[in-house]
Amino acid sequence: MNEMTKNVRLLSPQKTIALIAHDHKKDELLEWVKKHSEVIQQHQLIATGTTGKLIENELGVLVHRVMSGPLGGDQQLGAMIAEGKIDIVIFFWDPMEAQPHDPDVKAFLRICAVWNIIVACDASTADFILTSPFMHTEYAVETPDYKVYLNRNIEKGIS
Repeated sequence: MNEMTKNVRLLSPQKTIALIAHDHKKDELLEWVKKHSEVIQQHQLIATGTTGKLIENELGVLVHRVMSGPLGGDQQLGAMIAEGKIDIVIFFWDPMEAQPHDPDVKAFLRICAVWNIIVACDASTADFILTSPFMHTEYAVETPDYKVYLNRNIEKGIS
């Protein structure tokens, strides 16, 4: 088996941050956004539908919005991650509440791991990310080079 090589994706000082929150976590995310509004506003913001609208109203800033998570917003953000268009994900998900779109949430978190995306699922981790010295500088993210995987020899009947 060939060892996977790495690519480097350079994040600019102005990051693109995806903001997502399940229904019971929206207030918590809004409080976090207010607490860090000065820093947050220096970056490009993208969010799922309702969360984005709430953040726009709270901060008075433009938030690029995709669909609501259960309607495909998670998948839209996942596609943007695969295309290298998102640098950081702040996703306040509710571990105590079953979600009708749990498979989408799991797929979204998986794609974050596949592409080595910076992810916070709670306020403490999000605080650490936002206060990191890397937040306002260029940062080189190593990502796997999937050429070997994509060019593997596929035989009929083997996935």
